[in-house]
Amino acid sequence: MKTLILIRHAKSSWKHDVIDHQRPLNKRGTEDAKAVSNHLKASNLAINKVLTSDAVRAQTTANTFISNLKIDKTLVESNHDLYDFSGYNLVKTIKAVDASVNKLMVFGHNHAITHFVNTYGDMHIENVPTCGVTIIEFNISNWADLVKGKTVQTIFPKTLK
Repeated sequence: MKTLILIRHAKSSWKHDVIDHQRPLNKRGTEDAKAVSNHLKASNLAINKVLTSDAVRAQTTANTFISNLKIDKTLVESNHDLYDFSGYNLVKTIKAVDASVNKLMVFGHNHAITHFVNTYGDMHIENVPTCGVTIIEFNISNWADLVKGKTVQTIFPKTLK
């Protein structure tokens, strides 16, 4: 059994004159990342690996979750391939994860996130919002064998307010 905790980066700011890859979170994004990660604490997830896009907004979101969930930083890997909007690299990256990892947390971008959860989960989600979490369980022993799984939980910032 494999569990994937897929998280779209929190709301970013368009106020800064920077390239897309360097956009930071805005105030709401920072607050949402804290609220959602604090809510996720109750799930007591024993994360084995964290992968995050190397974009500033994804890394900042990931760092908030890592801190609040007290995840060992040695389990965290930044991956440029997750700066992906179509979903191709997201699927490829997940399939390449070592079979010893049972609980994988991934921080990325839309439309890749929404496409993934609708392809590999069993619940249709029109749009995974910023800082939205979708947890999917897969009845597989190796990530390379990724098939449709069961969507077991969603956490969206607006449902926590």
